[in-house]
Amino acid sequence: MTQTYEDFSKYGKEFADTGLKSFASLSKGAQAIATEAGEYTKKSFEAGSAAAEKLLSAKSLEKAIEIQSDFARQSYEAFVTEATKFSDLYAELAKEAYKPFESMVAKAK
Repeated sequence: MTQTYEDFSKYGKEFADTGLKSFASLSKGAQAIATEAGEYTKKSFEAGSAAAEKLLSAKSLEKAIEIQSDFARQSYEAFVTEATKFSDLYAELAKEAYKPFESMVAKAK
């Protein structure tokens, strides 16, 4: 009976420590994602403002269409790049959050 209680206590402490490590990884990953989102938002806003200024200074309809087309193409390319970055960040977040639990899962098998 005493051995069982000691084992249970040990596993409980180990699980709590593992949970805290996982939470720290989640926190760090979430911070990286939030930072990347803030930077992307800032770049996107600046690009949109620059495009709006160019549009206002366009001398012809053809030039305005060209400016708008370039802006749309650049915005799409930037979005795809950022989506890839976010995908990588989320994948890394999941890996890092699971890593502390790997040893516990291995012991359970």
